[in-house]
Amino acid sequence: MDQEFGYFYNEEKFGPAFERRDVPTSSVEKFRDKLPGQLLQYWREYGWSGYGNGLFWTVDPDQYAPVVEAWLDGTPFEERDSYHAIAVSAFGELFLWGEKTGFSISVQTLWGMIFPADAAAEVADGNSDFLVRAFFMAKEKEQLDQLDDAEHPLFGRAVRKLGVLETGQIYGLVPALALGGSCDLEHLEKVDAVTHMIMLAQLGERQIMRDVVADAKAAGLFDVG
Repeated sequence: MDQEFGYFYNEEKFGPAFERRDVPTSSVEKFRDKLPGQLLQYWREYGWSGYGNGLFWTVDPDQYAPVVEAWLDGTPFEERDSYHAIAVSAFGELFLWGEKTGFSISVQTLWGMIFPADAAAEVADGNSDFLVRAFFMAKEKEQLDQLDDAEHPLFGRAVRKLGVLETGQIYGLVPALALGGSCDLEHLEKVDAVTHMIMLAQLGERQIMRDVVADAKAAGLFDVG
């Protein structure tokens, strides 16, 4: 276990992994030229697994390809790069790797928000493996949790009420927010991740948020004298 994944696993207490699915050799080979070698190495060592008692999951990109297509269809990103889902949170936040742009999109499907970024320079410089290690090291449980309408974290209460998620599940709001639902424990249910996230993409207008890192670079805030 390298230092960065060890920090994610031990210091941030996302370990132990559970619901592990061994990754077929065919999947590793399929994505060898599409995803960083470091991520494929994690697949070989740890499989596709749940972490943090189900708060965060590494996933099969093929399984989530219809979700990626549903959320990026008709957006500027559709022609920008080829994207693959590599992780999802318990509340349907989807993390995408772009073959040319790295970790450049996260989608908060619960809220209909697409958050862009651009790591193309780092990818072009051969730093994809570093980006993968940094991605895991930067994960925090508080960041991945969902606040209810009263600003109280939901995850722990959802586990106690509904039970731990299984592979392919997320906690979804029923009815969805776009249909007038409320963000509270009473409206949470265990749902099929792929089906539910595709449905959310079809409910309303997707909001493309600003790339704050690009804004900061444009403003010269990252310039070093």
